Amino acid sequence: MDEQAAAKSYDDRPSEAVAGVPDARIAVWFTQFQARVRKFLSRRLFVPAAELDDLAQEVFLRTLRYSKETDVANPLGYLLRIASNVASEWRERKRVSQPHESEWLQELLIDELKETEHAVIRQAASETLQDAIDSLPEWPRRALELHVMHGLTYKQIATELNRNPRQIVRDLGNAYSELRMKLRIEDI
Repeated sequence: MDEQAAAKSYDDRPSEAVAGVPDARIAVWFTQFQARVRKFLSRRLFVPAAELDDLAQEVFLRTLRYSKETDVANPLGYLLRIASNVASEWRERKRVSQPHESEWLQELLIDELKETEHAVIRQAASETLQDAIDSLPEWPRRALELHVMHGLTYKQIATELNRNPRQIVRDLGNAYSELRMKLRIEDI
């Protein structure tokens, strides 16, 4: 019996025979066609030996994306079409990928002096922002804190502060307006 007939007869088995296996026919296809898929990838699609096992495995993993009900009359042809797509995508990734250069690694290292400077700048910006928030009138400041820090909605803030939701909208608008006037983008 040839490979295609064996795979077809396997597909005709009752579903109880393959119960418990996610898609047992793929396991059968793997054992029957793995060598043919690898050969196709290496000879027809010129995939290097170092990449061959990964790409062949990807072919069979992609078959898991499709439902068991997918009718496959020619499993080998189906797998070779997937192999062709996998190899094409692999070539495209290779084409657009950039090699890593050792000089780039030096750029990625964090200079401790610069990190300290950034920490000081962040701390100063945080203090400036907190001072501006603290200088707001009570109702806009409380509404802003509940909205930003606690993530409450306007209605929840109104309930929390025993105010009308329209007052909360007005208070938040005033708070944001005052903060814009007090702070420049460079300050934060």
